[in-house]
Amino acid sequence: MDTTGTSGVFAREFDEIGRAVEVGFAGGRVISVSFPAEAPADATADHELLDRIGTYLGGERDAFDDVATGLTVPTDRRGVLEALDTIPYGEEVSVSRLTRLAALYADDPEDLELVTDALRENPIPVFFPDHRVQGGPYATPGDVRETLRRVEGL
Repeated sequence: MDTTGTSGVFAREFDEIGRAVEVGFAGGRVISVSFPAEAPADATADHELLDRIGTYLGGERDAFDDVATGLTVPTDRRGVLEALDTIPYGEEVSVSRLTRLAALYADDPEDLELVTDALRENPIPVFFPDHRVQGGPYATPGDVRETLRRVEGL
């Protein structure tokens, strides 16, 4: 998907989740995803990525592998989110498994705290799919998370 040069906020309401998906772009990269109750009045609703999110919510398989993202998080959290990004569509992991995938120690309280902080503050849910982690915490709201899990058969 070519989003070269795209900047701004795009949002659209989706019946499947009963709220909007808001996507922020900077320099052609997705830098934020949120789920407000309604699409902001100043957001543009017409964007190919929102079309794809809509078909994904409708049940069409999409890994969003070609979507350029820009993580604006500390390096240690970036490693956790990059490990999260390796979890395939329709599969799930535990927090301890994600910790190991991020080359951290699941029995180290500081490493577990790093992983849970990264999940809780994930700026780009859906594209870094925290809904694939069993037992969270999550940046994705509960009702949206349940829909995403249902879409993927989790």
